[in-house]
Amino acid sequence: MTLAESVDRDANRALRARFDEVYGQYRQLRSGLDELQTRLAELKVTERSTDGQVTVVAGARGELVSVELQPTVFQDRDARALSQKITTTVHRATAAAVAATQELVGAYLPAGSGSLGFLRTGDFGALLGRADAVVRGGERSA
Repeated sequence: MTLAESVDRDANRALRARFDEVYGQYRQLRSGLDELQTRLAELKVTERSTDGQVTVVAGARGELVSVELQPTVFQDRDARALSQKITTTVHRATAAAVAATQELVGAYLPAGSGSLGFLRTGDFGALLGRADAVVRGGERSA
């Protein structure tokens, strides 16, 4: 066997091992997708104002599901204060829902994946930069 054949064989083994690893990660992700979709559909986050007069429920995408006001909220008759209390509680609920969704989805993604990093940071630049680097690397080897 020549040196070139040996190097090619070693390179093929390394590529095959990497493919098996990536394919295994894909299969794990794919098998959990149905469970993830169900858990996301069921995800609800409840937040209450500091005085307990406003209760807000938000869904997995941060969407407002419900707002509940205690009757005592109307005793003050300060519309501006009530508006601020509702707005603050909605913001807290949506932020908590987004964080819960990120944590839940993150558990289904492979560690070190660009998607996981984007999910945690929301940085499109970093996500696209990683994809650009992969494409540029592929262009160089072509």
